[in-house]
Amino acid sequence: MKILFASDLHGSMFYCNCLLDIIKNENPDKIVLLGDILYHGPRNPLPKDYNPQDVFKALNSIKDKIICVRGNCDSEVDQMVLDFPIMADYTILNVDNINLFLTHGHLYNKDNMPNINDGDFLIHGHTHIHTIEKLEKATYINPGSICMPKENQENSYMIYENKNFIIKNLQGKELKSLKLA
Repeated sequence: MKILFASDLHGSMFYCNCLLDIIKNENPDKIVLLGDILYHGPRNPLPKDYNPQDVFKALNSIKDKIICVRGNCDSEVDQMVLDFPIMADYTILNVDNINLFLTHGHLYNKDNMPNINDGDFLIHGHTHIHTIEKLEKATYINPGSICMPKENQENSYMIYENKNFIIKNLQGKELKSLKLA
């Protein structure tokens, strides 16, 4: 199974179009959105081509492929316009006998670990910083931000396929990877 992970779109139609192009090129079986879909939040500047109405329409057109968790900028009013569930604080996905704990990162993160088992993966956005880090019990992965990266990082997303996690920039260049045995 091929899964595309993206986080922190923040209502940018420019970056939503980039994401749609990436989806067309990568052709994933599923798309995991790790929160902060439509709203930019009061601490962030307006993103390029901020247009939440067009973003929700575009995402609704691919709703059957989307798995989503709630970000700190997502709300019930966002759920009213999105045709796929976004209000769960986390979900657990098992793929290739690997448990992936998916969340936004504002509630559960490497400093406030969820109750997961040794060898599981904690995957979240929120920090806008792409990361792959082995922790004591689990592996922490952040695909970074598709829209507003921080710490001078590139805009990024992640692909999981055949027990490989690959964080890429918007042009598809590999930035970081983790290959499992």
